[in-house]
Formats: sequence, structure tokens, C-alpha cells
Amino acid sequence: MAAPRRLALPLLLLVGLGLGLGLGLRPPPPSARCPLDAVAAAEGLRLPQLAGRWFLVGMASRCSYLAEHSHQLEATVVMVTVLDGQSLAVSTFRKMDGMCWEIRQRYVPARASGRFLLKGRGYGSKVDMVVGETDHSSYAILYYQKGRSISVKLYGRSSRVSDAIVEKFEQRVKAVGLSEDFTYYFPTYGFCDSADEFHILDETKP
Repeated sequence: MAAPRRLALPLLLLVGLGLGLGLGLRPPPPSARCPLDAVAAAEGLRLPQLAGRWFLVGMASRCSYLAEHSHQLEATVVMVTVLDGQSLAVSTFRKMDGMCWEIRQRYVPARASGRFLLKGRGYGSKVDMVVGETDHSSYAILYYQKGRSISVKLYGRSSRVSDAIVEKFEQRVKAVGLSEDFTYYFPTYGFCDSADEFHILDETKP
């Protein structure tokens, strides 16, 4: 009976991360149905400077899993590698049942600077991403869209960011029709940055 539970873990992990993949999302009201095309990408984006370690600080999303399990959010860290100067290889690390999992994904450039498409399979397909704002050295605000559902994430080079950056994030969240009711902040301790071969979900493979 252990096998079905093991197969369910990667799915729970994806939903729990709230990656904007359209899983468990409540239909947004008309005022929130803002296509990602209306979101401006960061000016002066220097892609190589996005490489390295980032901490997930906050997230705004209508994901029902987040709403129901917000008290169980786990510290999450991502490692970003720039490939060929234009694509992003992203490894996301977080714990599930005390074990560290790694999700590997690849974002390929879309039609304009700062816009990307998640290149994956299964639950990780057809997700648009925009780097909305970043100073490269302390924070980054990213948008994800699956269908017409948008989520916004705040990343920091450290697990804590300044109040001014949090305010920027909350303003961006409101601009796409979300609110504090759909905004969640992640733990600042308990991070992991590696996983064994049995706890890797590789979405980059065909």
C-alpha cells in the first residue's frame, strides 16, 4: 500500500509549491482575469545576474491548496542557472514529510526580454513566467500564468527582505487583482538545498 502514497507525493509537492500550474485554482473574478501580457517585464534585466540561490519569501495565488494548508508551508529555496545566456534552469528545494525534494524545471525565452515559457512535461507544461521587477542582488518579483490564472512570487537573496521590498510586492499583487487574503509568507528557517536520487522530480526530461 506504500506505492500509491509515494506516487502522490510529487503531485502534492507541486500543488503545495503553488507553481501557478492551474491545480486546485479557484476561478478568479472578472476583475482579476488579467492576462500576463498586461504585466510589464523588468527594465534593464541582466539575466546572468539572476543566477544563484534565491529564497521564496512570499506568494499570492488563488490556489485552494495554499488556502487550506497555509499553516503547513515549508521553507523553500531555488537554485538558478543561466543556460546559453538566455534560458533558466531552476531547481526548487523544499521538504515534504521531513524529506527534502528537488523539482527541476527549465524556462526558455519567450517573445520578449524578461518573458519565459516553462519547458516541461505533465503538470509542468504551458506555464508563462515574467520577471516583473528585480535589483538582481536582493529581490525578484516573478509572475506565473496557467490559462488565465496568475500567481505572483517574491524571492530574496536572503530569507528576509526589507519592509520596502515587501511593500513593492504587495502593490504588485494588488495590481493583478489579488489581495492580502490570497497572500502567504513562507518560513525563514528549515531550508534544504539537496535531495537524494529518490526525491527528485525532473520536469526537464522529454
